[in-house]
Amino acid sequence: MEYKDYYQTLGVAKTASADEIKKAYRKLVRKYHPDVSKVADADRKTKEINEAYAVLGDAEKRAAYDDLGKRQRPGQPFQPPPDWGGFDFGGAGAGGGTDDFFADLFAHVGRRSRTGAGAYQMRGEDIHASMSIDLADAFTGATRAVSLRVPERDPHGRVLNRERTLHVNIPKGVVSGQQLRLAGQGHPGHGNGPAGDLFLEVQFNPDPRYRVEGKQVFETVPVTPWEAALGARIDVPTPSGQVEVRVPADSQTGRKLRLKGRGVPGDPPGDLILILEVVLPPAASDKARDLYQAMAREMAFNPRQQLGR
Repeated sequence: MEYKDYYQTLGVAKTASADEIKKAYRKLVRKYHPDVSKVADADRKTKEINEAYAVLGDAEKRAAYDDLGKRQRPGQPFQPPPDWGGFDFGGAGAGGGTDDFFADLFAHVGRRSRTGAGAYQMRGEDIHASMSIDLADAFTGATRAVSLRVPERDPHGRVLNRERTLHVNIPKGVVSGQQLRLAGQGHPGHGNGPAGDLFLEVQFNPDPRYRVEGKQVFETVPVTPWEAALGARIDVPTPSGQVEVRVPADSQTGRKLRLKGRGVPGDPPGDLILILEVVLPPAASDKARDLYQAMAREMAFNPRQQLGR
């Protein structure tokens, strides 16, 4: 089996901080996740990325890997030093499979506990993925089915990626970027060790009406010229239901009206920001044209006056 440069896999320097490694990992997971990526070998890339982060994302494993790396070069045969020890890891190391280096490394680096003569337990690694939801789900809470390719161990001890449908509970008040933890849905453990967890990073689907920033929700509301000029009370649909809103007189396009507590629910909840947009009726009839001409004659108004010459 060949030595693998996990730093190269994640595209980070060997001196990268833990936060830099995590940031690079999340970026690559979003790029190559088989459920969203159109790259031909996305499944293989995702597996390599998860494998690299499983080592570099753990301080203990990273330290041992760095120590081992002082004597290794990418692509060269992996030859553990004399004091590295030997361990039969479910058949890994025989047959030259792509998991041999990872399995052998984890057999000695991972968190483990002796449960009998020569027997070890190790918790499975966590998996990070993303899921998209509608904004309405954050206001009411929901349960959504998510299909993912996740690792499972077959009767022979081999880890295979298989399609699995999970039912995810989306809590009320979830925000974009928040991670939902599904305990025990990550990589299977070794030697009867517990499975890792699955972390799903929430993202909102694009919405033609609303824009979301944290818990703040922004909505553009069209108003007529007379509603903007004279003031009015109008009905506005919002994510939490229809509300009556007062448009102040002499409003212009771009004016913002804040509805406190009408944003994404929480403690405290966010606000809903309404952005007014004055929409002119078309001059599509003789009467409409007459009205516009009367306004032009009777109203001394020059919107470009402040531009000067």
